[in-house]
Amino acid sequence: MIPLHRLAHARAGDKGNRLNLALIAHDPAHWRHLAAEVTEEKVLALFAHRGATAVRRYDLPGLGAFNFVVEDVLQGGVNGALNLDGHGKTLSFLLLSMAVRESQE
Repeated sequence: MIPLHRLAHARAGDKGNRLNLALIAHDPAHWRHLAAEVTEEKVLALFAHRGATAVRRYDLPGLGAFNFVVEDVLQGGVNGALNLDGHGKTLSFLLLSMAVRESQE
């Protein structure tokens, strides 16, 4: 097992209480492996402690990327949360800490 950041990088953005996470493979050849490893269920489990209720994954194979939309994870969003990261920008690092199997490709 290796941390996801060895295979990909990520960006995060917010829309109210919804988090957008873009996950981009360092090498597009790893896209299929990442598709198998970074599922909606695993991402939801990773963010469950923050109250996430659902995750949708949008596959972007032409870009070697994915877009994850995580619901109810920002504790109300920038206007309603008392946390220091109401925008969720640092949550991409939480995703990149996820353990995945090393690619055999």
